[in-house]
Amino acid sequence: MSYLDTTHDVYKQAALTPDVGLCCTTNPIWELPGLKIPKIMQEMNYGCGSTVHARDLSNNPKMLYVGVGGGMELLQFSYFNRQKGGVIGIDVVDEMLEASAANFKIAEAENPWFSSEFVELKKGDALHLPVDDNSIDVAAQNCLFNIFKAEDLKRAIQEMYRVLTPHGKLVMSDPTCEQQMNATLRNDGRLRALCLSGSLPIKDYIKALTDVGFGTIEIRARKPYRVLDPKNYPTQELIYIESIEVAAIKDPMPEDGPCIFTGKAAIYYGSEDFFDDHKGHILLKNQPLAICDKTARALKALKRDDIYLSESTYHYDGGGCC
Repeated sequence: MSYLDTTHDVYKQAALTPDVGLCCTTNPIWELPGLKIPKIMQEMNYGCGSTVHARDLSNNPKMLYVGVGGGMELLQFSYFNRQKGGVIGIDVVDEMLEASAANFKIAEAENPWFSSEFVELKKGDALHLPVDDNSIDVAAQNCLFNIFKAEDLKRAIQEMYRVLTPHGKLVMSDPTCEQQMNATLRNDGRLRALCLSGSLPIKDYIKALTDVGFGTIEIRARKPYRVLDPKNYPTQELIYIESIEVAAIKDPMPEDGPCIFTGKAAIYYGSEDFFDDHKGHILLKNQPLAICDKTARALKALKRDDIYLSESTYHYDGGGCC
């Protein structure tokens, strides 16, 4: 049985019998005026973070969510786009699509504003999206891409890139791990399906996105997730896994490489009112400016004694230099 077949079976069972402990979400449930998340959707929240960010969802964007789970994030996306078919949900597991559709009926009863027609559910997989080129403004996946091995991961990212409009966003939440995992862990199909042993280092995760062509990357959050310990897993060392929330934007690739925001900032504290590097970056005195890693390297190379450069916080929420 291939690792993808194992994944299919794991999530078939998770659709038939909700498994509250399958994933360990690191985000509270959204609380917005008039939005009520049914209990069954919360129990079937098989993600490791959130892909729902209000600043991505203005002006009624066309949205795509791959790996529907219990439908919670599809409902949250619909809150911002209350149009028929405004959100497309795709899953390869029939039972998960059926469960999600049933959960939307419950959501209709608990949310007077919501209609199941707002969400178009389609059968398909992340490697062959049944969606037209350049047709989606915001695409999302939560705790899915980490399941894939290298070639399938590349294909899944290429598919997301294909369906996005220019400057469209791919918003993701996935586990990451900075430690080396042994081959037994990496090749365990069930541990991959459980969003554990497929976790990549952050730099590899980012490279997979920029290799496909995404010109801007935003790391919006980095949080503790799980541990794999020697008593319960085939490892001789304790392995620490984090989850990150990332947006990859279909901007043109700059000639000098992608703009990657990892939560760095620059503060100018010199004698003038501002500092201009004549490359499009103006630092107002004593006002921090979020900068991409590329700009941070360029400013550091100037060796000035009146600019402070912070370390990466891995929390970026817009307003940056690029």
